[in-house]
Amino acid sequence: MPENISGAMPGNMTGKKKLSGIFAPITSPFDREGNISLDQLGANVDRYRGTGLSGFLVLGSNGENKSLNFKEKQQVLGCVIAHKAPEQLVMAGSIFESTGETIEFAHLAVEAGADFITLLAPSYFKSAMTDAILLKYFSDAAGAAGRPCLIYKAPQFSGGVDLSLNLIKELAAHPNIAGIKDSSPSGIEKILFSVPGDFAVFSGSANTFFPAMLCGAAGGVLSIADYLPGHAVHLFKLLEKGALAEAAVLNRGILESNMAISGAAGVSGVKAAMDITGYHGGFPRLPLLPADAGTREKIKQTIEKLLRDFPL
Repeated sequence: MPENISGAMPGNMTGKKKLSGIFAPITSPFDREGNISLDQLGANVDRYRGTGLSGFLVLGSNGENKSLNFKEKQQVLGCVIAHKAPEQLVMAGSIFESTGETIEFAHLAVEAGADFITLLAPSYFKSAMTDAILLKYFSDAAGAAGRPCLIYKAPQFSGGVDLSLNLIKELAAHPNIAGIKDSSPSGIEKILFSVPGDFAVFSGSANTFFPAMLCGAAGGVLSIADYLPGHAVHLFKLLEKGALAEAAVLNRGILESNMAISGAAGVSGVKAAMDITGYHGGFPRLPLLPADAGTREKIKQTIEKLLRDFPL
């Protein structure tokens, strides 16, 4: 695995530190009335401490970032940082429409103890989001953030605004942009073949994780890590040591699980899966609805099959 950038030095310069492994895109547990439960969130992170997870993406899509107000985002981030293991890293989503607000929250995240800031393309003025504008947005935010930044490539969560390969190559040269999380359905191998070796490329989907690792990815930010973190970590370790035949079999089981849970039911499915495996998934926040009884039963059966086929 390549050495990658982590940890900010004085003056916004970055040092070198290993950045690899499996990160959980941590969820935000709500009760039926839509109130966030920090106690349940803390209990989840306590349980994640011994799973082998390298850390967490906090305030991403699985965390229902856009459904949290400013204060709640600070509370969620602070809770995760307070409960994580010392060696686990935190990527904090600073996802806003304006450069100023993005930088403002990034500073708060740094004060709270986040290790990385994750940046998503603005999308309200979609037609104006040219490469030139996005280059300035990401460069300005990363230059002022106070921590190394990761670009978040997820057109399905940014109103269809995608990041071109040329833009990514330019951003990879920025001294305070450490890597990218790619959650798009295809094309991660083109990124891997176009960026320097010290630029950490993370798969954001179980669908691309296996081939991405074969091409040199640093790891994955995978929703299965929210409810079966051990299986995600085990797959990473198998790939890391080159046990490809064993990894391929496990990967097939994980793909089947992912299709039935995150693929079919999104955040609601991930939260249902967490409830089934003993974590606190809770309700999604309106307008999202919880998985219905039939979907939950399918998720339960899928998880039981994965655990039977691949007991750890």
